[in-house]
Amino acid sequence: MKNVMSNKWVITLYVLPALLLILVLIYIPIVLTGYYGLMDWDGIGAKTFIGLDNYIQLMKDKMFWSSTYHSVLLAVFSAVSLIAYLVISLILASKIKGAGILRKIYLIPMLLSSVAIAQLWLKIFDPTNGMLNKLLTMFGVENTPLWLADPNLVLYSIFIPIVWQYAGFYIIIYYAALKGVADEIIEAAKIDGATPLKIAYKIKIPLIAPVIKVTIVLAIVGSLKYFDLIYVMTGGGPNGASEVMASYMYKEAFKTYDFGYGSAIGFALLIICLVMTWVIQKLTASKEDAQY
Repeated sequence: MKNVMSNKWVITLYVLPALLLILVLIYIPIVLTGYYGLMDWDGIGAKTFIGLDNYIQLMKDKMFWSSTYHSVLLAVFSAVSLIAYLVISLILASKIKGAGILRKIYLIPMLLSSVAIAQLWLKIFDPTNGMLNKLLTMFGVENTPLWLADPNLVLYSIFIPIVWQYAGFYIIIYYAALKGVADEIIEAAKIDGATPLKIAYKIKIPLIAPVIKVTIVLAIVGSLKYFDLIYVMTGGGPNGASEVMASYMYKEAFKTYDFGYGSAIGFALLIICLVMTWVIQKLTASKEDAQY
């Protein structure tokens, strides 16, 4: 068996299906997206090569830069929300009563589809019969906000269900990492007189730093390409106030039938995600990583 598994042809045979899937589902679409971005194409008829015209137009497109700003703002908001997820995970991992039930409660949003979550929060944000405005009215607020109709509020209103949707995902990741910290280390710190706060800050968080780094990348890159919930709730409105890069790409490609320009937006989104991932890795690199 060892001789078989050490054979390079056997190893290649086992790895080949996965490599083919990655090639067909990831790398070929990336290349085609960049290629279509060089074309004037409606998605059906003949393609016309126009070089970098779509990308030059992209640099001058105010809506593209506005949607990019909204996506970056969502990414920053998502990254900051990781602090709250980490705090909740630290509390749950400290063996409090009812931790098991709380973990299940936090996981509930993950079991719902984005469309279902969007419909739920549309009811909550309803300006007339919504639960949120009803509560504000009970507390004496007369002019209740138009959460999804006010250009100054809509983006921040959408951030709330997005953070709620992914809370369970990140909490479970942090919780699993914290449970992997050896009890002997924690007990030794307690014997030395360390408070729970110092144990969390000086021991637990540094030990799960690689996991935190991964979640930062997931949160930021995932936010940059976020689409479904925003599209269902607002469609990018009002007047583009909640437009993000992914929804703008979808509109250009599938509503105005400018697949060339939509592909250029998609390729630009890919480049931005790659750059952001590289920046995060550089900013969060440890001394050992830097030496390596």
